[in-house]
Amino acid sequence: LSANCSGCGPGYRTPLDAMKGPREEIVYLPCIYRNTASVRPDYLATVDVLPSSPTYCQVVHRLEMLNVRDELHHSGWNACSSCFGDPSKSRNRLILPSLVSSRVYVIDVGTDPRAPRIHKMVEPVDLYFKCGLANPHTSHCLGSGQIMISCMGDPSGNGKGGFVLLDGETFEVIGNWEHPGEAAPFGYDFWYQPRHNVMISTEWGAPKALLDGFNPAHVEEGHYGSNLNVWDWTTHRKLQTIELGPDGAIPLEVRFLHDPDATEGYVGCALRSNVFRFYKTEKGTWEAEKVINVPSKKVEGWLLPEMPGPSHLSVSPLASHLGLITDILISLDDRFLYFSNWLHGDIRQYDITDRRNPWLAGQIFLGGSLVKGGPVKVLEDPEKQEQPGPCIIKGKRIPGSPQMLQLSLDGRRLYVTTSLYSGWDKQFYPDMIKEGSVMMQIDVDTDRGGLSLNENFLVDFGKEPGGPVLAHELRYPGGDCTSDIWL
Repeated sequence: LSANCSGCGPGYRTPLDAMKGPREEIVYLPCIYRNTASVRPDYLATVDVLPSSPTYCQVVHRLEMLNVRDELHHSGWNACSSCFGDPSKSRNRLILPSLVSSRVYVIDVGTDPRAPRIHKMVEPVDLYFKCGLANPHTSHCLGSGQIMISCMGDPSGNGKGGFVLLDGETFEVIGNWEHPGEAAPFGYDFWYQPRHNVMISTEWGAPKALLDGFNPAHVEEGHYGSNLNVWDWTTHRKLQTIELGPDGAIPLEVRFLHDPDATEGYVGCALRSNVFRFYKTEKGTWEAEKVINVPSKKVEGWLLPEMPGPSHLSVSPLASHLGLITDILISLDDRFLYFSNWLHGDIRQYDITDRRNPWLAGQIFLGGSLVKGGPVKVLEDPEKQEQPGPCIIKGKRIPGSPQMLQLSLDGRRLYVTTSLYSGWDKQFYPDMIKEGSVMMQIDVDTDRGGLSLNENFLVDFGKEPGGPVLAHELRYPGGDCTSDIWL
């Protein structure tokens, strides 16, 4: 990678330069044992994804953490393309927060990329007492060299959307990024766009409510979020709360366009399966509009036959099956948006060339809870799609449903894992808890749009030495379209 950067620093000068980067050879995935039959520490798996390699599609290294029931989740870097102009920086540490234990592991991936090792551990007490925060989720490196981690709660499990700053060299907790008293009601993901002096954060829910599964009554009780929070990047002040309303309940992954001049992006809202476009107005404020809807399907045999109608969200009763948009990402050329419908079982590719009017360019079903022969029968589908058959790769029927996504730099390969969060996995896909999750690969038509399954690629995490495990987010050592931000 350094040869491509000419010693300028980590990452790439522009998103389009990144698309010309080398093909991915290995990926890192956190593997979670919480809520499975094995009481073992979570670990970071290194998977070989180079087709010419003798260990292709295999886990080539497992780095065990030092505790049990951490629930590793999303990861980030100590330095990325936001530090491109600084030759003193190197992308050699993976920041790995634990969603349940609130522990943060700093992983050395620079000494031997195929065999990472633990460099440092930040204990939960540091987040509790120095920041009043817990349940860290998203980690981004900053152009300043610091590391910022969004949090979902306070030490008691209540919702609290604040941000922890780590020193980029010592990885000690510096303190809060936000000002006292200005944390959002809930936290989850965030993305910043320095050229427009803005950061936008999203809201999942109160950790104590979602810890062991999804209870629709908790939506009614106000334990889940439905807002985007707009922050001044320079002063760290919260400027706006964009209320998305019932159609925007549980906004999860937020993505600005990669072009650092862009004043817009997209957020996936899980509960009602909508994608909103957010944008800067002529007045300098920020607004949002719904641009994609995945309609629910009327079914019988679904474990959540009705969704109560809370007064503050006005969710209509459901005798139907929602899609539950969980992960989304945007290709580095800002042409395609991808997202997973974790309950329906499909991945969708939208052409977003017309930012306000995305159109469906590709779709593929890879399991889910609507498969033929299962307990759920589709009675009425507004999209008039046939009920999909089970996904079988190399003779294995895939348990669970496509969830976490990662796109190759050139946009031609989409990697997919099936675990969302162990408490929800156990509730919605108990077979996956018993059999373990999988990693798959989708071939992408970047000219006309379209998705097709690579039937020669499968990493079966049900066959791990410590027993079936839940593999989650994917990360490339050289950076990718969900971790790199350009200044």
